[in-house]
Amino acid sequence: MNTIPALADAPHTPNGHQVISDGGPSRTLRLVLGFGALIAFIQSLFVIEAKPEDLISGAAGMADMISRAMPPAVDQLPSAMWPALETIDIAIFGTFAGVFLAVPLAVLAAGNVSPARPLYYLSRAVIALCRSVPDLVWALLFVAAVGLGPFPGALAISIHSVGMLGRLFSEVIEDMDMGPVDALTLTGATRMQVFTHAVLPSVLPSVLGISLYRLDENIRSSLVLGFVGAGGIGFQLLTAMNLFQYKTVSVLLIVTFVMVMLAERFSAYLRRVIA
Repeated sequence: MNTIPALADAPHTPNGHQVISDGGPSRTLRLVLGFGALIAFIQSLFVIEAKPEDLISGAAGMADMISRAMPPAVDQLPSAMWPALETIDIAIFGTFAGVFLAVPLAVLAAGNVSPARPLYYLSRAVIALCRSVPDLVWALLFVAAVGLGPFPGALAISIHSVGMLGRLFSEVIEDMDMGPVDALTLTGATRMQVFTHAVLPSVLPSVLGISLYRLDENIRSSLVLGFVGAGGIGFQLLTAMNLFQYKTVSVLLIVTFVMVMLAERFSAYLRRVIA
């Protein structure tokens, strides 16, 4: 049998296996992209007015602030527990609500399973809107609507999570194997049956993994939302900073660090269990 010329001329590995090009970017394209990235970085230095010498000259002020924060006010630790719990619960509520709202939007926004093009574009627009408005802005809006406290923070995390999760979930659905979907469709199954018996089982591991990542991110985000009055330990941290209570600030930062690390480890453990 004759060898195909294109394969016969292909380079070989030391073991005799042929190496077939993967169609990746050429060397010239990689150089152009690298040069473009370098130019983008250099221009950013001018736009942000980067002045490393100011950071060096201001190191003494930073050191003075750190020295005034030592030792941490451990007697304030009990009063930090409730705001810390608020912060975690804001993230939990926001993640669960975000997943609950993002899943149906993602199904409508996935081109391979969306029932109609108008619904596809509408759901894409809703997801983009939720994602494009920062969670801090959502928090300000909800604080104006329902007042100060953890509830507006939870609502802000929920809406922003819908945007981020909706986009990721829709991409997972679009990349799924359509074989089971086509098979069920040919048997006359309803859209709900196709979703529950073909789409959901195929994407569930990825959806759970993404949701856990989002929970990890939401805990960090909920810390910042306290700066605009949305509850949690962030609000207590801002209050201590405004009152120049740096020893209280240091103990709150320690609590925040421990909380974030525990949430990250727990999230990683759950992802391993799911995988």
